[in-house]
Amino acid sequence: MTAISIGSVTLDSNIVLAPMAGVTDMPFRRLVKSFGVGLVVSEMIASLAMVYAARKTLKMSSCCREEQPMSVQIAGYQADIMAQAARLNEQRGAAIIDINMGCPAKKVVNGQSGSALMRDLDHAKSLIKAVVGAVSIPVTLKMRTGWDHETRNAPELAKIAEDCGVMALAVHGRTRCQFYKGSADWDFIATVKDAVSIPVFANGDITSIETAKECLKRSNADGLLIGRGTYGRPWLINQIDHYLSTGTALPDPDMSTQLDCILRHYQSMLDFYGEQGVKIARKHLGWYSKGLFGACEYRSAINQETDGQKVMTLIREFYTPLIERMAA
Repeated sequence: MTAISIGSVTLDSNIVLAPMAGVTDMPFRRLVKSFGVGLVVSEMIASLAMVYAARKTLKMSSCCREEQPMSVQIAGYQADIMAQAARLNEQRGAAIIDINMGCPAKKVVNGQSGSALMRDLDHAKSLIKAVVGAVSIPVTLKMRTGWDHETRNAPELAKIAEDCGVMALAVHGRTRCQFYKGSADWDFIATVKDAVSIPVFANGDITSIETAKECLKRSNADGLLIGRGTYGRPWLINQIDHYLSTGTALPDPDMSTQLDCILRHYQSMLDFYGEQGVKIARKHLGWYSKGLFGACEYRSAINQETDGQKVMTLIREFYTPLIERMAA
């Protein structure tokens, strides 16, 4: 593990679980943390909803002891509201506040938030200053390389952020207009790294030990922010961290261990969300089963079942024969 400091917060590892809407809720963050990760980040939280205490938003920002230190990511376009949201999350136990200036979603961009702010660096600066001035904990910033290929201004925004007191940056190696198409430009992230003296985390297309090694080499980043690669593989970050630290690759957990992990994750979602957890968990169960024999029929069955305990039975019935076949 490579320790790294973000302001006053020292992380055991320089690999971070990226914020992902609808994915990095408390049950998933706690699960990934149990395998080993330097830092976990919440789903993006709309500052306006946070300030007006929307019940769903408050739940999104909930944290627990097992996942600390934890960062809460906020988004918005009004400086005073962003500042209030930052203070509220500090009071609720966040160790770090992360500002989202990278989300490409149309709903977010049309609200002049997320990556839309990369088109107005003066306004972006006002938001950053308001958030940094509102809290005593470190503030970080996540961005893309720019709005489009003609305006890749991430190095400029990075310098503005550093000058305003931001303690670390994360850069997704695509423009907003790329969304998730094409390949992440890890080489361009190196230009952001060259522009500042604070830690820079590279993000985008890191799905294996090999891609993690290549990304670090080409980006010259201080650490990695890993998102979609963890779908159905909450142990991936620990595997990457272990390899980068020791040069030895850890195998995937055996199928029996994976089943225990899935059941633990599923029960955690039921406990956290109640009946809604049955539906919310479906995507995770699908990701876990990807590539396994009979996965298509299994996913069809769990997607139609509305009783949480019956889904638990379906999970066991799917994995037990696989475990027995591998043990034979």
